[in-house]
Amino acid sequence: MAKGKDVRMQVILDCTEAPGTSRYSTMKNRRNTTGRLELKKYNSKLKKHTLHRETK
Repeated sequence: MAKGKDVRMQVILDCTEAPGTSRYSTMKNRRNTTGRLELKKYNSKLKKHTLHRETK
């Protein structure tokens, strides 16, 4: 079964162009991605794809 700490963790991605308007939740592997996660996701308020960063 599972040993030690859980490797995968849930993170919240927030829009960088208009904070608070678009949020996504996803999973990341703590061992492979040590820094903050950055993905291009769709912001429905701005009606375009924008950069979303992991919040702490």
